[in-house]
Amino acid sequence: MEVIENKILSDSLVFKGAENNPFLAPRGIWITDNALFVSDTGQNRVFIWRSFPQSEFAAPDIVLGQEQVADTYRNAGQAVNAGSLQYPSGIWSDGQRVIIADAWNHRVLIWNSFPTANGQPADVVLGQPDVESNLPNYKGIGAEPDARTLNWPYGVHSDGRQLWVADTGNRRVLYFKTIPTSSFTPADNVIGQHNFGEKEYDAQNAVWPYSVRIGPGGQLAVTDTQYYRVLIWHAWESAFDRPADSIIGQNDLSANGQNQFRLTPSDCSLNWCYDSFFEDEGIWVADTGNSRLIWFEKVPEKNNMPADDLIGHDDFETGSENSTTVQGTENSLYWPFSLCVHQHHMAIADTGNHRIILKTKHT
Repeated sequence: MEVIENKILSDSLVFKGAENNPFLAPRGIWITDNALFVSDTGQNRVFIWRSFPQSEFAAPDIVLGQEQVADTYRNAGQAVNAGSLQYPSGIWSDGQRVIIADAWNHRVLIWNSFPTANGQPADVVLGQPDVESNLPNYKGIGAEPDARTLNWPYGVHSDGRQLWVADTGNRRVLYFKTIPTSSFTPADNVIGQHNFGEKEYDAQNAVWPYSVRIGPGGQLAVTDTQYYRVLIWHAWESAFDRPADSIIGQNDLSANGQNQFRLTPSDCSLNWCYDSFFEDEGIWVADTGNSRLIWFEKVPEKNNMPADDLIGHDDFETGSENSTTVQGTENSLYWPFSLCVHQHHMAIADTGNHRIILKTKHT
């Protein structure tokens, strides 16, 4: 398969949303066979296009979180309800069901079938006892978590049957054996804590798990933002009772250096990483603070392995955002928060540039 090099940006589509209603700091991205999903996080809405845009601007087919496409209010300017959003982040869909991490409402929303109307209410709400509640851990700041509660959930992922939620504020990942069809369903297991009632700060586990991904071979990746690392388990089932098998970005579980305490990045360091994504035998990492994506042709089996390629800079030692702004931003990134690869398509949430990068790959 062709490795996507930094030159990808020069022949990719830069997409900014609707011409009179563009993105503001989009943080979540997802693509399926027939749809593009974007969490327009800064404006509290999720846009859906039923086909891939072919130009810089295109009006969305559906907006979730707002009844009117151009509205941007938190919770649609009303009390929280089943159709409102506040700082939406991670997205997952199989082309029918849609799952959104509604981070600042401390909940995850699930649509059992593909939405057909603007502001359509979700069918299932996780993390809250009802659609009118949105306090952290249901009872408010300082409340202890349990198997049903959430606190700043930023990431979601599914293999089509099971569901994983990055319950970021509780320093854990929740696991559901099946995608819930009823609201306030308890999780079946937890990764990163000994039990559902803990939210301990422990370097042996993800300190700030922002993203969770499952690989084609059953691997698990948890992007641990505050420790500048990605934790890898070679089999997701093993994550419930043992530390990660390998680490991207650090030498060991106790290390937490931003760019490993270097002034500039390297081919093995990370800076405020927010996402990762498996592709074939390898893995991408959104090295957000270094304004780049880094690529490993094989999922690392050892700690602190060097990356094989990157997007956003011409070399591994450059870390500044939009490093070529004198010539324009076409070939650079500014704080990319998330990415998605599906078949021959790749999408990057180029958050600081308020745009999405879309690429059709060739093999």
